[in-house]
This record gives sequence, C-alpha cells and structure tokens, in this order.
Amino acid sequence: MKNKILTYSLTHHKSLFSYADQKEYFYIQTSEHPYITEPYRAESYAIEFLRKGSILMHTGLETKVVHAPAIIALGPSVIRSFSKNEDEILIDIIFFKPQFFLENQANVFFLTQYDFFENSDSNTSPLAKAEESKFERIFSLIKDVLEDQSKHQASILRSYLYILIYEIDGIQKEKNPTEVQNPLYEKFKELLFKDFLNFRSVQHYADELNVSRKYLSEVIKKHSGKTASDWISEMVILEAKVLLQNKKMSINQISDLLHFSDQSVFGRFFKNYEGISPLEYRKKQID
Repeated sequence: MKNKILTYSLTHHKSLFSYADQKEYFYIQTSEHPYITEPYRAESYAIEFLRKGSILMHTGLETKVVHAPAIIALGPSVIRSFSKNEDEILIDIIFFKPQFFLENQANVFFLTQYDFFENSDSNTSPLAKAEESKFERIFSLIKDVLEDQSKHQASILRSYLYILIYEIDGIQKEKNPTEVQNPLYEKFKELLFKDFLNFRSVQHYADELNVSRKYLSEVIKKHSGKTASDWISEMVILEAKVLLQNKKMSINQISDLLHFSDQSVFGRFFKNYEGISPLEYRKKQID
C-alpha cells in the first residue's frame, strides 16, 4: 500500500552516492549527508562517524541535533530521517547487511544484543578527544581496505566492524555499567521487530521462541522493566504515530496497514494507550 513507511535497500543507499555494485556493504566519506526527510527503515545496519558540523536526526518520534565529533549507530528496524542543520559537514558512513556481518558467526543474534543499534536513547555517542582519534584511525583503515582490491577485503572489513562495535559498546558501557544482556530478551526483540505488524499476542512470540508465555513475560520484565505485551503495543503505537503524521493517509488506511480488523478496533487500541483517538492525536500534531 502506498504511503507506508518504506524500507530502503542497500542498493538504494548506494544510488544516493551514484554507486552501483553487488557487494553487501558500502563505505563513503562525504560532505553531503543523504537528507531523506520522509521517515524510513533500512535493510542494512549503518555506523556513521560525524567528523565535522552537525545534522538533525529524527528517530521514531524524537528529534535531536547531533554535533561532531560523534558516532551514530542505526539498526534496520529504526524509523529514521535526516535534515540539514549546517552547510559544512564531514561524515564517514559504513552500511552493511546483517547476513554479510554474520557470515561465520555462530551467534546469529550477535548484532541484536547491542541495544545502541535500535534504542533511540543510545544510538548517538558524543566522542571525547581520545575516542575521536581512535575512530579516525579505524575509519582510515576501513577506507584503505576498501580502496584496495584484496581478495580478503570482506574478511578484513568484518574485523574492523567488530572493532567498531566493541568500541561503541565500550562507550555505552561507561554510561550504563550495570546493563546485563539476556539471550532470550535479545531473541524476543529480534523477532518483535520482524513480526509486530502481523502478530500482537505474547503467545505468538512465546511459541516461536519455544518457551511458555509466563516465562517469556518474566524474562522481558526483568531485563527491560516492561512486559512483553508493553513492548508489542509500544512498537505498534510508534508505527501508528509516525503514520498519523502523514496527512495524505486516512485513519482507515493506517488501520489496514497495521492489520487491525477495522478502524474502530484500531481507534480503541490507540486510545487505550494514548488517552486520545488517532484523529485527536493527528490534530494535535498539525496544530
């Protein structure tokens, strides 16, 4: 259906810079960030190193100004858009498909254990001087290996991506030193990002993860402070709020996109969580 939140392919991101190859990764250093103002998702992960200037980044319903030097990490499920904040910027961006990174990785949930890829509270990391110098060296190595046509290019790049992820995680751990990961929690989030539009029952996720509904709910509550049901509902509500900001879409179209049986069921669901109807929410955003 037209007007849904689009998911851009890696090929699309390459085309923004007039690149066209079949690789499952792409690196660019540029003074022109692709300012896509319509909300979208991506099929690939992205790690961006803002060296100079600042940009406006919108993730979910949040807007923040990101000032250099900073690292931005974005996972596929993040609804994002970008706007210009300064004329002069310099930024390195590395895009990579999860299947490329996870080749030879036994833990298929390796990437989802890092909350900074999906959490809008932690996907930007301002850098101290020493950290800035470290990322300058890492991205310089990435640039060198991708300019070299070595047959080991992909393997070397994966090694640098691991270093990038571990370095970002180190910065995040300093901010949240007590955070402990749980494999079931990570698997639930991975499945949720894939299935939330079609499945809103906790039982579906419990069945897919081969655990009881009660046990899944207990683990999610313990590790996030929210119930599994809250996670599911919040994903649907966020999607609804982003779509409601598009005045070209009717409430009925949005209801259909979110797979509600009819507009009234969607309206009750939305009002139960927000205290106002979808139409009232839309009017508040426009006013």
